[in-house]
Amino acid sequence: MAIQLYELKGAGGCRFSPYCWRTRMALAHKGLEADLIPVRFSDKDLIAFSGQSRVPVLVDGKTTLSDSWTIAGYLEDTYADRPSLFGGAGGRAVSLVLNAWMDKVQGPLIAQMIVLDIFNGIEEVDQKYFRTTREQRFGNSLEDIQAGRAERIEDFRAGLEFLRDVLGKQPFLSGEAPAYADYIVFSGFQWARSISRFELLDAGDTLHQWRQRILDLFDGLAAKAATVSG
Repeated sequence: MAIQLYELKGAGGCRFSPYCWRTRMALAHKGLEADLIPVRFSDKDLIAFSGQSRVPVLVDGKTTLSDSWTIAGYLEDTYADRPSLFGGAGGRAVSLVLNAWMDKVQGPLIAQMIVLDIFNGIEEVDQKYFRTTREQRFGNSLEDIQAGRAERIEDFRAGLEFLRDVLGKQPFLSGEAPAYADYIVFSGFQWARSISRFELLDAGDTLHQWRQRILDLFDGLAAKAATVSG
């Protein structure tokens, strides 16, 4: 049986979850194919078998896993004969730091830039749930959370200077070739790119150029994915 990946779906087939994109890129890096199964916010019953309610969910034979970091570790250890996601224990440890930074720091900052766009980019059946849960999380309306992003974007970009420093010395965050550390950081930008028309990165930015290199990987896997703008 082929690997199955359950991933979040927006309107028009858009797949926008940053966590699912980490798993998608990890599978491609390993050269593994998967059947992609779309899940809306209102489709919790589709993944109930996993014992929790969030995507991504990966099914590989008799193994069922959730959580993108757990899935990455599983793919690395189970398919050790394929290209490494981490390049060893040290790379795995550094990737875990970036994973925490994305989840706890960068992810919420991106969410506040695009949260209303996400609402507008999902199917109507999901909108009430999304508005209720995100307004509870941020303590404000979606409209007010996203308001003023044009004034905030420069501070957001300035906070990424440490990544530019790294990319000034090497083409990828992981070195001469991409690895899971790159996919973790890329997932946030792909999240925004998929569901929003608001550009997080200036076209002349080193990070914009790095993002394009990731978009072009695996025969343009991420570049060819459906977005809200088509």
